[in-house]
Amino acid sequence: MKRLAGLALSLMLLSGCASAPTLYAASPAPNAAGYSEFRLEPGRYRVTFQGGPGAPVNQVSDYALLRAAELAVRDGYDWFRVSDRVTSSSGSGNGPRFSVGGGSSSYGRRSSVGLGVGTSFNLGPGPAVTSSLEVVFGKGPAPRDADAYVAKEIIHSIGQGYGRSSI
Repeated sequence: MKRLAGLALSLMLLSGCASAPTLYAASPAPNAAGYSEFRLEPGRYRVTFQGGPGAPVNQVSDYALLRAAELAVRDGYDWFRVSDRVTSSSGSGNGPRFSVGGGSSSYGRRSSVGLGVGTSFNLGPGPAVTSSLEVVFGKGPAPRDADAYVAKEIIHSIGQGYGRSSI
């Protein structure tokens, strides 16, 4: 019986460590997982993808590129160039910590000494990663530039890489 209770407790603790997968969808609210975009001017957007806690950095960056490609195609453009890119993380991501403390006290002829040791481990899913891109759209052949992407190719490669259908 004790083994069964111990196993159940262990499973409950480990299930708290699991995080929900980050899905490719519009962000339902500010600072929620998903994509958002802001049109800066015709042919120029700021695209942001906020991953859920523990989402891999590469997945979050890919989803931001995918959204930029979808906007380019939707607006009738062939390619886009990333003119600015910022990736940041927030939330708990600290590793284990260890601390030692001590103290002493005396009262009359009596005295005492104490020593304490503490550890903590972050059992959470990890930090939330955000990727923000400023993109400029263009028509015709894409420039030969490391920061220029053919929109339909990005939709095809990233979309299929994450199990999404392509256009």
